[in-house]
Amino acid sequence: MPDDAPVKLIQIGLKGGEKQDGFNLVTERVVSVNPEAKQLEVELLAYDGKTVVLDVSDEALEDLKKLKAGDGATIRVVEEGGKRIAKSFRIRAKDPNAAKADAMLLDLKDPHWLNRKYAAEVLGELKDQRAVDPLVAALTDDVGDVRQRAYDSLIKLGGISVTSLIPLLVSEEDEIRQSATEIIRKIGKPAVEPLATALTEADDRLKTRILKVLDRMGYKPKTKVDTGAELPKLT
Repeated sequence: MPDDAPVKLIQIGLKGGEKQDGFNLVTERVVSVNPEAKQLEVELLAYDGKTVVLDVSDEALEDLKKLKAGDGATIRVVEEGGKRIAKSFRIRAKDPNAAKADAMLLDLKDPHWLNRKYAAEVLGELKDQRAVDPLVAALTDDVGDVRQRAYDSLIKLGGISVTSLIPLLVSEEDEIRQSATEIIRKIGKPAVEPLATALTEADDRLKTRILKVLDRMGYKPKTKVDTGAELPKLT
């Protein structure tokens, strides 16, 4: 949280004077927590992601220390002396799928291969974007079943996987290079835009690989791709 003065708070209560009884402020997520400054920054659920900084009362400091960035929370706020003061916090239960994804992301690093295999499979079903890079890393797992589940799940995740897979197209390991190529091809049309975008910054070796993948998918740039050129048109 910055050291300068808190940002001016947006209107988050009914007009007509201070709310002596307070009101509940529902946050999308906690952005940052600063117990030393008795402040926290939150992203509001009903205001398109805008954030506000709130001062925290002394009696709520212990609860403040239980909050962490990323939590959703309902905050009891009162107005005192023209300031909005957080008096208490209630951490909202996570989306069950998000909680399950958290557990699977941990299990994907588990020493036992069966746990890694199960985690790789479930992460594809949950379609949590945070799983992309861990699943790409799992393509190099020592156990073939884990690699296969990661392969399948990256296909299920679709277009969001492609940017992280593109560097593997020039891997020195044949199996990794082939896996990345096959996953991208099986993702199909959603892979085209990230591939075309990558062409604008890729070195010659990677450009060649990307163009081969696009060609095998039935897409060809209309014009020659040069470094720094605009996003190529594909037909």
